Amino acid sequence: MSTISKSVLAVILGGGAGSRLFPLTVSRSKPAVPIAGKYRLVDIPISNCINSHINRMFVLTQFNSASLNKHIKNTYHFSAFSSGFVDILAAEQTPDNPGWFQGTADAVRQSLRHISNLDFDYILILSGDQLYQMDFSEMWQAHIAKGADISIATIPVDRRDAPEFGILKTNDENLITSFIEKPSPDVLPDWTSDTGAAMQAVGKNYLASMGIYIFSKKALYHLLNEVHPNATDFGKEIMPQAIGSYKVVSFQYDGYWTDIGNIYSFFEANIGLTDDVPQFNLFDNTKTVYSRARMLPPAKISGTRLNKSIIAEGSIILADAIEQSVVGIRARIGSGTTICNAYIMGNDYYETLEQIHENTAAGKPLIGIGERCIIESAIIDKNCRIGNDVIIKGGKHLANTDHPLYAVKDGIVVVKKMAILPDGFVVE
Repeated sequence: MSTISKSVLAVILGGGAGSRLFPLTVSRSKPAVPIAGKYRLVDIPISNCINSHINRMFVLTQFNSASLNKHIKNTYHFSAFSSGFVDILAAEQTPDNPGWFQGTADAVRQSLRHISNLDFDYILILSGDQLYQMDFSEMWQAHIAKGADISIATIPVDRRDAPEFGILKTNDENLITSFIEKPSPDVLPDWTSDTGAAMQAVGKNYLASMGIYIFSKKALYHLLNEVHPNATDFGKEIMPQAIGSYKVVSFQYDGYWTDIGNIYSFFEANIGLTDDVPQFNLFDNTKTVYSRARMLPPAKISGTRLNKSIIAEGSIILADAIEQSVVGIRARIGSGTTICNAYIMGNDYYETLEQIHENTAAGKPLIGIGERCIIESAIIDKNCRIGNDVIIKGGKHLANTDHPLYAVKDGIVVVKKMAILPDGFVVE
């Protein structure tokens, strides 16, 4: 076991109810939302940890955790000769704390009773809803070299995005001297930083917290249990108050990173994977993204024009054209259909020939997407049944709405999980 795996324990925060990702979070937690056709969001921080030689991880969750539990149980198995694990810690009522997690800091505090049984010197705290590839060992080494109590991973952002983040300022030694959570635009002129010539050239003059922290064990326990025993959130309460009393250091990250906070950012991140040279690289041997190993056949494609698209294994595709889209596992797309700028999540199972005959006789659409459909600017969630001649065209002309079968957010049409859209159904 390497030095970092002996010293560092990772805690991945599952987030709250995930209301901004509705309707994708109606029946699953945020970390369990499918991404890139074959992964789940939680696979990203877990994979980053494994690639950084950190193999002891807890995932903290409290909403819709059943599918997340199943995914982690079926995916992450370490050798019997390893101390590695990925365990779920769900919010639980106890005699001294009858409530659920009240925020990020409260979630970690409530979990210390389980974490304390392990031997470690540092805790790495991560979010379960971000897309990035980062070597945490570099941040950990910088933390040790600086003699820091707390290290915060930071990324330069522009004026438009700054009000969405915790913004901080540093001195010449990268020590954080001040921190403000989600500042209003009128105070931003006082919060510019020297982010480097390349970042300043594109208007990224503010240092934002990525919500990735390394705490020395003593500092974390002291802050959560003694100094601020009632604080619920790291960004709003713990960090601003820790500066000045503790050695808090910035670790500036210059790679690709995006916060999957809402439907638009989720959609944009997935479609971005279809670029010729995507910013998030699934094809890097040194930064493998791990997930459940499914024994699926290769994708089968007949008569389809494909352009800038990702097709996951197990798909059966007869479509006319698929362009700038992500097609997930076991997807079935009928002949004459065109898909453009869309994320088709795919299906959890195949229908048998007998089921196909029964559903056809009953007039029920088959699982997947039927014939002669047009799907644009849309997300099709898992296990949907979309009939023939269905038209779904998202765009800014559509108002936000919540229909029993679909929702519209920021112009993106999201067909809900297991929805049945009859022949000729139209959203445009």
